[in-house]
Amino acid sequence: MLQEKILDHIEKEQEKICTLKELTKPISPENAIGRISRMDAINNKSVNEAALRTAENRLNKLRYALTQIKEDGFGKCKVCNQEIQEGRLLLIPESHKCIRCAAR
Repeated sequence: MLQEKILDHIEKEQEKICTLKELTKPISPENAIGRISRMDAINNKSVNEAALRTAENRLNKLRYALTQIKEDGFGKCKVCNQEIQEGRLLLIPESHKCIRCAAR
């Protein structure tokens, strides 16, 4: 079940990355938009580039979690060594800390 959930998260991140890559393409100077609109487009591009980096980082973490799912230490907090709650792993499969340790 958790493996399926991780694969689902990976698929969604890949879709998000494809969309963000389209949104971060360079804005052609020949594009006939006004100066204010061009500034808005440049600002939006910066925001989308940050979102793209975040999505790519999460995708890498999810892929790593998928390789570690069969390992003994998977699902254990790296700080206190307690089991990470199943609900947390279902929502954030790449978690390596329990809720208590993550809040510190």
